[in-house]
Amino acid sequence: MLRTLIIEDEIPAQITLKKLLDKCADDCHIVGTLTSVKSAVKWLDDNPGGADVIFMDVELSDGVCFDIFERTTIDANVIITTAYDNYAINAFKVNSVDYLLKPIDEEELRRALERCRKSIEAKNPAGIETLINYFSQASQSSGKGYKKRFIVRVGEKIVIIPVEEIAYCYSEDKNTYSVTKSGSRRLLDYSLDSVQEMLDPRIFFRISRSYIVSINSIENISRHLGTRLKLQLKPKTDDEVMVSRSRTSDFLEWLDNN
Repeated sequence: MLRTLIIEDEIPAQITLKKLLDKCADDCHIVGTLTSVKSAVKWLDDNPGGADVIFMDVELSDGVCFDIFERTTIDANVIITTAYDNYAINAFKVNSVDYLLKPIDEEELRRALERCRKSIEAKNPAGIETLINYFSQASQSSGKGYKKRFIVRVGEKIVIIPVEEIAYCYSEDKNTYSVTKSGSRRLLDYSLDSVQEMLDPRIFFRISRSYIVSINSIENISRHLGTRLKLQLKPKTDDEVMVSRSRTSDFLEWLDNN
């Protein structure tokens, strides 16, 4: 049984989708029909793991469906539905299983649901490693080979982190983390030394053994004990961020040239 949640703010579209599901999938059990970002977030928070498949219209009554991913955790397979194809990239970024254009084609719906079934049956979905490898290679295929995005695995899903969204990277307990402008922290599968080589040095600087910072993340610079430089980054860090003495001169030159 596929527990199916529908997030769609137009009643006619809700009815059409329900009829299609009745026709195409007798194993779909609709557990809820919602119309807004707010109601979807509340339902998902109140019913963790309560849906196997979620159909999401992009434009909802109080925002767009991608806002839901910023406000709660979604473990279900997601199928984005919309009348506009310009949302395709965002749909992939949030790991939707499929992206269906309205009016929804019956055969495409069948294929999307079949992919959902296979994903559910395989606790480790077959295509994830291939996607990670593909995008990891593609992200370095242009320019000087600097990373365009990092691909990380979160449970059974993959998450794409555009490099322009990274505020800083740091190492802690032999692990390397990226922190985005929105404050999202992700574990990277690279050492900080490797990350340094992957990032454009015009934008990112290795200020110490523990930190690489984006020039856009530096909110304030102050002197510390007369000789050291202390940085205030955004988003804020839990610990003090200092520029190593040996890197201070290069850091100031980097700031001046960028």
